[in-house]
Amino acid sequence: RMETDYNPMEMPNNMGFEEDSDYRDFEGTDVKDMRLEAEAVVNDVLFAVSNMFVSKTLPCAEDVAYINVETRERNKYCLELTEAGLRVVAYAFDQTDDSLQTPYHETVYSLLDSLSPAYREFFGNALLQRLEALKKDSQS
Repeated sequence: RMETDYNPMEMPNNMGFEEDSDYRDFEGTDVKDMRLEAEAVVNDVLFAVSNMFVSKTLPCAEDVAYINVETRERNKYCLELTEAGLRVVAYAFDQTDDSLQTPYHETVYSLLDSLSPAYREFFGNALLQRLEALKKDSQS
């Protein structure tokens, strides 16, 4: 049996999976997880940027994925997604620059907010429109 990184005391009792279930072997699913996380990030904010996609040339691993984003100002960035958050690793698609020491952001919203005034405005307007629609729905 392989050693695992988790403390069994931290696992909730009500997870409801048996010893012989598919969940027993987490190892194979980790590699997909960061890519899935990156895809979710892209889907969340794609409407508010010019272009955004998970890099197909930079390697995804269990602990890292790379996302290319082009802001509405036409600036291009390569973002690194890790457990620590997101950060800019290059000012071009599909590249990393080890000399860049950019800060990590907990969320893609915070990172884009710092990079792109047009993103901030577009995101804010979309939020206002959604709130207006909810208000109309609740009044009818």
